[in-house]
Amino acid sequence: MAKIVILCNDHQFKILNVNGLSVVIITYNEEKNIGRCIDSVKELADEIIILDSFSTDNTRTIALQKGAKVYESTFEDYVTQKNEANKYASYKWVLSLDADEALSPELFQSIKQLMNEPSEYVAYKCARLTNYCGKWIRHSGWYPNFIIRLFNKDEGSWQGYKIHEKWKLNNNGKVGRLRGDLLHYSYNDLEAHIKQNNKFSTISANAYLEKGKKSNWLKMILNPSWAFIYSYIVRLGFLDGYFGFVIACNVAHLTFMKYYKLYALQNGIKVSKN
Repeated sequence: MAKIVILCNDHQFKILNVNGLSVVIITYNEEKNIGRCIDSVKELADEIIILDSFSTDNTRTIALQKGAKVYESTFEDYVTQKNEANKYASYKWVLSLDADEALSPELFQSIKQLMNEPSEYVAYKCARLTNYCGKWIRHSGWYPNFIIRLFNKDEGSWQGYKIHEKWKLNNNGKVGRLRGDLLHYSYNDLEAHIKQNNKFSTISANAYLEKGKKSNWLKMILNPSWAFIYSYIVRLGFLDGYFGFVIACNVAHLTFMKYYKLYALQNGIKVSKN
């Protein structure tokens, strides 16, 4: 993939240890989020790397103004993009964030303390707390949602099929746990959630098809029903109030769309790419 390097503004990052920490973020049209994300880590990072997919808004300008090093690359999928972004990191320890995420104060302190001490771990996981339409969601299967975001880049890679990427270790290295939450500012309104459901269901349906998975009428009925029950009842979504119900409905909607689109692909019916 062709890359264009944009020179970064002069900026001095606070160095917390001799090995250094690279914060790596992939972006596309994230002008509403990227400033908050960078501000949450700029006193922790030795460098901030942005791999942008040719944004048409002010993402790159904001990132440069805040001292990040910005590179550009055509987006293929999340796994490929995140692995590519890691190549620009100058240090072996990487904190990988999405542009709509930010460190809570407790998570910031947890990482800061860690970077001043020797460790037996090659990666660390943390809980991700999602803000949905202005409300923090603490149930519904969305929390605590432990994910690896701090790691030695030589000890693993991003893996998965285009979406739902996960950091996988090359060997049996030990994974530690960080205190504090990774704050995820997700959907601002229902329309954004539905739009994302349409996008992700198309990607998932194509992945299922490539893997030989099949859909039928029964799966289109039962799987979304169970998805709703699991989110709203089993994972205590009802404790999240009104938005817990909305989330459960959207989880069911996403599940239905995945199996509907898979069924359509099996039968030669056109599926939207959006």
